[in-house]
Amino acid sequence: MTQSETPVQTPKDTPKSFAALRHPGFRAFFVCMALGMMADNIEHVISYWVIFEKFESPMLAGFAVIAHWVPFLLFSIHAGALADKFDPRRVIQLGLVLFILVSLAWGFLFYSDTLEMWHAVVLLIIHGIAGVLWGPAANMMVHDIVGSEQLQSGVRLSATARTLGMLMGPAIGGGLLLLVGPAWGIIINAAIYVPYVVWLIKAPYGHGYRKKIGDVDHAAPPPRAIKGFSDIVHTFKEVAGNRVIVSMTLLAGAASLLVGIAYQPLMPGFARDLGATEATFFYSALLTAGAAGALTAGIVLEMKNLMQPQARTAFRQVILWCILMTGFAFATNFYLALGLLFAAGFLELSYKSMTQTLVQLRAPVEIRGRVIGLYSSSSLGLMTFSGVTVGFGAELVGIHASLGYSALALLIVTIGLYTYSEIKKRAKEAVEAAAE
Repeated sequence: MTQSETPVQTPKDTPKSFAALRHPGFRAFFVCMALGMMADNIEHVISYWVIFEKFESPMLAGFAVIAHWVPFLLFSIHAGALADKFDPRRVIQLGLVLFILVSLAWGFLFYSDTLEMWHAVVLLIIHGIAGVLWGPAANMMVHDIVGSEQLQSGVRLSATARTLGMLMGPAIGGGLLLLVGPAWGIIINAAIYVPYVVWLIKAPYGHGYRKKIGDVDHAAPPPRAIKGFSDIVHTFKEVAGNRVIVSMTLLAGAASLLVGIAYQPLMPGFARDLGATEATFFYSALLTAGAAGALTAGIVLEMKNLMQPQARTAFRQVILWCILMTGFAFATNFYLALGLLFAAGFLELSYKSMTQTLVQLRAPVEIRGRVIGLYSSSSLGLMTFSGVTVGFGAELVGIHASLGYSALALLIVTIGLYTYSEIKKRAKEAVEAAAE
């Protein structure tokens, strides 16, 4: 059995609650991750508002979504390959510098009132590229900081930090719009990235520090050429025999493709049908219920180190998530719908962090970045098309039926993947038993 397939054993003395936060480095990383995600969302709030006011173009609004997710679909594996070959700290810093430059460019264009549509298109594309540079390299940093033994905690708490940033970003972005206006608000936002950039300068992690640890899990990967789009095929071939990596990558991709977050733009319609006649507390509560559930999951699950990473558990969580989303789609009572969204958000953070943990734990060290990139391409990149399955479907059958049927389709796919995974697992166990 190869190292990448060896089950991870947790030592008896491993801290049971908030294990990753026992690392001083991870505490700093947690704060930086929350600040980075907050700044990312502040930029969305301010730039989208100005774009809408100036151009009133639904097409440009749609392009903003595409520009955000398509880079993850096309370039995640290349960003992971960069983190394999070069210091992941520097790859993250490159992404953060691009974020800063984009915010400053928005600020100049807003202040000088010279924004044109082509400016917006270019800046939205650069912003998307910055995000894909940040993602896989940051996931590798988590592994470097906490190691395999506490990776589940690190991934889950990283997701919690992102959720915290996503909750704070819109509120602070709206406040900056009101207090100082869009130009100075987004320039101030550029400064929020700076602590993250500065911390990474001398953070004792990355390739150069793995050699000093002396642990095979942290062995420095040999240099390997980046082969362009052929890397996607080569990486998939290298992990095709690993049942867990393949099944978790496909599971995360199916969830993103069939449901994703495409129901969020439809939330005004759900709120109206549930009795909200205007943008009041009811609408805001529905918008934030999922994020609140995710944040709660990050805290509750870490308190007792619950939900250890197992493929079977991840499949069951997605099955339950599908049932909850179907229930929300057809709910007619506001409070029931709110509770279902909260519970769905709780499960979403849990299953996403679990699938990512399982993939990272089993990825061969020398191509870990590429495998993380392949997973990101599936779990994030395929969200590009969830607007087709849920959004366009709403035009044909209505928002409730569209989301409900999409969730039911994901349920069927998940059960199929679960069955396939179990069959492969039992076949492998039979072969191993016969060999003994």
